[in-house]
Amino acid sequence: MANPFPIPLNALRAIEIVARRGALAPAAEELGVTIGAVSQHLRRAEERLGMELFERTPNGLRPLPALKAVLPQLTAGFSALQDGLTGLRGSDEAVLNLTVGSVFASRWLIWRINKFTTLNRDIEVRLNVTAAMLDLSRPDVDCGIRYGHGKWPGIHAELVGGSAYQPVCAPVVAARLKRPEDLAQVPVIQDETTMLSWDAWRAEVGLDPDIKLTGPIYSDASLAFDAAISEQGVLMAADMMSADAVSDGRLVRPFEHSVEGPLGYWLVTAQGRRESRKLRAFRTWLKAEVPASVRGYVYQSRG
Repeated sequence: MANPFPIPLNALRAIEIVARRGALAPAAEELGVTIGAVSQHLRRAEERLGMELFERTPNGLRPLPALKAVLPQLTAGFSALQDGLTGLRGSDEAVLNLTVGSVFASRWLIWRINKFTTLNRDIEVRLNVTAAMLDLSRPDVDCGIRYGHGKWPGIHAELVGGSAYQPVCAPVVAARLKRPEDLAQVPVIQDETTMLSWDAWRAEVGLDPDIKLTGPIYSDASLAFDAAISEQGVLMAADMMSADAVSDGRLVRPFEHSVEGPLGYWLVTAQGRRESRKLRAFRTWLKAEVPASVRGYVYQSRG
C-alpha cells in the first residue's frame, strides 16, 4: 500500500509555516530545530515530490502557485490536529489568550476588560501586548485584535470598528483652532506608526494640501496619544480610540468632522481553527461594547 504521507509530518509543518511567514526562522522557532534543519526539510520534500515549492527571493521564500493553492488546506489541517490534541488533553475554555497592539490595549481594552470577565466569570483573559503580528495558529494564541485592511493570508478577520477618524487635541490647544487652516499655527503631532491618512482628511474638509503641518515626532502610537493629552499638539486618531478621552474632557475634537477610512480594528483568528465557547463569548461582548464605546461611554470605575 502506498504511503499516504510521503513527506514527514515535521517537514510538512515546516513547509506550511515557511509558506505562510515567508522565512525559515519562524518555522525553526516553532519546531524547535535549527534553520539549517528547516532548510533540509524543504529540500528533501521538494526532492520527494519532484517539484519546487518555493521561489527563493532576496526578500524571503515565496510559495509557488501549486503550494499557494493548497496552503489554506494545510493550515486548516494543522489547526484541526491542534484542536484534536486539545480535545485529548481536555479543552481549556477557562483561559482566553488574546494578542493586541499597545494603543488598543491602553486606550480601549484595559478600561473595559473587567466588564467582560464580570459577564464571563469562568474565563480568564491573558493579554499579549505587542506590535508584532504573532502567528495565530500557535497553541498559546486564541485570537487577536489587529488594525489594518483585514486581508491577511491564512487569517479569518471580522471587523470590530475603528474606521472613522479625525483630529483630536487638548482643550487648551483647541481654543486656537476655529477652522482647519488654523492647524498651520499649532503643533501637529507626527505619529510615525500611524496608518491614518491626514491627506484624506484634508481633502474631505477642503484644507489646502500645500499648507505645511509640523510638530513633534513619535515612533510609538501610545506616546503620541499621551502627547496630545498633555497639550503638545493635534493628533489624528480613530474615534473609537479617542472616545474615552473626549468623553472625560482630556481631549476634544476641534472640527467635529470624521472621515471613514478603509482600515479598522479586526478580531482575527487562524483560518480553519475551531470556534471555542470562550471565543464566541468574546466576539459577542465586542459586538455590544464597541458601539457603546464609540458613543463615548466611559467605564465607571475609571473615576
